[in-house]
Amino acid sequence: MRSLLGPPSSSLRFGSLRRQAAITAAAVIAVLLAIGVAAQLMFVSQRDALLFSILVLGVGIVTLRVAALAERERSRAQAEETRRQLVAAVSHDLRTPIASLRLLVEAVDDEIVDDETRRRYLAMMQTHIRSLSTMIDDLFELSRIEAGDIDWSMRQVELALLVDETVVAMRPEARARQVEIRTQLGDGELSARADPERIQRVLFNLIRNAIHHTPADGSVTVRAEAGPETIEVEVADTGEGIPSEETDRVFEPFYRGGADAARGSDGAGLGLAISRAIIETHGGSIWIAPGDSGTRVRFSLPAIGAGR
Repeated sequence: MRSLLGPPSSSLRFGSLRRQAAITAAAVIAVLLAIGVAAQLMFVSQRDALLFSILVLGVGIVTLRVAALAERERSRAQAEETRRQLVAAVSHDLRTPIASLRLLVEAVDDEIVDDETRRRYLAMMQTHIRSLSTMIDDLFELSRIEAGDIDWSMRQVELALLVDETVVAMRPEARARQVEIRTQLGDGELSARADPERIQRVLFNLIRNAIHHTPADGSVTVRAEAGPETIEVEVADTGEGIPSEETDRVFEPFYRGGADAARGSDGAGLGLAISRAIIETHGGSIWIAPGDSGTRVRFSLPAIGAGR
């Protein structure tokens, strides 16, 4: 299984600040060299040259400080915008079930409703309550992972066995939707140091999403193969796919794409965000790989012995 597209690098995050610092430092050095040459050629006193050099250095330091403050302010603005988007998304996802619950409670409280309808409304209320409970649990888990507030049970894990076990567990759901699910496991040992419960959570999230976005008579394929330093796992489906302009955002919490790409049909849009947090905590990466059709979600984990 070839790695057609690696994960986006996070090193660009501070690229702007680094470029500004490098340009400023280069300018200061160039000015200081020019001063030294001018002092020799124009017989400027060493005292005047020193004072001017100190002035130029001061200007350079102030420029760097201003650039750092500007970058920090931009980061604050981005964080605030992210917070606003998250609050708006949570509010949107809460508003619908809460409104439905309110209407159902009023209907159940209405003495005109017969017993059969009342029981049906109570079942619908339980469905909404489970959905809200799942959303709250997912948000809590995501915040704990990102805050580093989870004890990880890290040990050697054979990913081929974990993939097989997860696929077997998901087969009834796939069969109910008339979707074929199969595995393609590479030769050799597929061992990684990982928390098996968390990695299985990732597999469940990706496979469930793939099944829900694959039409009847379609298929989902789970692949795993060892590379030189990583184990790569891929969940590919024959569904509608994700537009290329959205592939960088589908791992954001509550992101809604044009085709509702980041969301399971009955989920809160947190599955991929939790998966990314889990994989990155393991020192791996997760991304959308290119393909002719469908969606291919791929993640990598450091192989046992990598980097030694």
